[in-house]
Amino acid sequence: MEREAVLVGIDVGTSKVCALIGEVSREGSLTIVGKGVVPAIGLRRGVVVNIEQTVRSIAGAVDHSERLSGYQIDRAFVGVGGQNVESQNSRGAVAVSGHRHEVNREDVNRALEVARAVSIPSNREVLHVLPRGFIVDGQEGVKDPLGMSAIRLEIETHIVTAGATAVRNLAKCVQAANVKIDELVAASLASAECVLSDTERDLGVAVADIGAGTIDLALFLDGSPFKTIVLPVGGNNVTNDLAIGLKTSLEIAEELKIQHGSCDLSTVADDDLISVSILGEAAGRTISRIDIARIIEARMREMFEMLRAEIRAAGDGILPAGVVLTGGAAQLAGAAALGREVMDMPVRVAGPTGIGGLTDNIMNPAYSTAIGLLYWGAKALESGEATRFESAPASGLLGRVRDGLGHLLP
Repeated sequence: MEREAVLVGIDVGTSKVCALIGEVSREGSLTIVGKGVVPAIGLRRGVVVNIEQTVRSIAGAVDHSERLSGYQIDRAFVGVGGQNVESQNSRGAVAVSGHRHEVNREDVNRALEVARAVSIPSNREVLHVLPRGFIVDGQEGVKDPLGMSAIRLEIETHIVTAGATAVRNLAKCVQAANVKIDELVAASLASAECVLSDTERDLGVAVADIGAGTIDLALFLDGSPFKTIVLPVGGNNVTNDLAIGLKTSLEIAEELKIQHGSCDLSTVADDDLISVSILGEAAGRTISRIDIARIIEARMREMFEMLRAEIRAAGDGILPAGVVLTGGAAQLAGAAALGREVMDMPVRVAGPTGIGGLTDNIMNPAYSTAIGLLYWGAKALESGEATRFESAPASGLLGRVRDGLGHLLP
């Protein structure tokens, strides 16, 4: 397999920072050659609250991935989460230029500029302006208008924004770790790249990335996103409830959640007992696994009710493909079944697929955003919207990932 480019994705989450280095072949396949995963310190609900600690976490993940791959990371696609991520849809229209009245790239770019010239508060930063579709002389549903005869061209766009302060602090942390930013990518859109099928996107589907501190939600219709939002709840809320309800530490509550937790009460026996250490008691005590499941089920049900409200606010019956759950907290036993019951639509849990290389321990829903960032980068290269990173062979321990101009495919 001939290597065509090297891409880097860095997911800065509430509980972990993951840096992945991937090689892209000429055929477009991805192989992970470096990975670094370290606990995240200095973040709360996906937002930087301590610059120095966050820089240390990012630098640690980057260092691990560099040592494994033999590359030195120069730049990366970086995921953005936190409850300050929001979206709006906008439409722009222009008259088609030229005496032949054929739509060209300049017409599309002008329409995009008109669409993005909506009023956005000064405390918000634009992450994405994504074309959803085109209208050519009143004809809707046009995906690619280039070369079409037309007098008027309209474009529908999905604009994703984030709090300017949060974005600048994240960018400052990444740059302080000696990494340039290729693009800041909304976490839910990155996750969607590796867990959604084209059919689901066309039919109408939601991807809900349930992380430790937040749920990154994106709704798709006709192949493109039309709503992107972040909910301020996540797996940590379940852990906190367990710690309070069982009077134990957060560390033990997290372990109980992962090892013995379930959202499906029907699968847990009443007489299934677990020994737990209790705060202030040296001996600890024995608790029923059904008590753990009841606490988890109550909190997860609340999360799914929040998701249902957001989806219904966008319109009833517009997501026939249902909801795809991903992220670390989506791995709880019974999550899909409870989601189907509460939201009354198809629900499945999905993780990354179709990628090779150093995939041990990361081919699961907890790493969908990190791997999705590599897919996002590969797609940007293929469309010619991003620079290409040529890689020099490693000299000694480290090589150098350099940026140059070009497209992914010849």
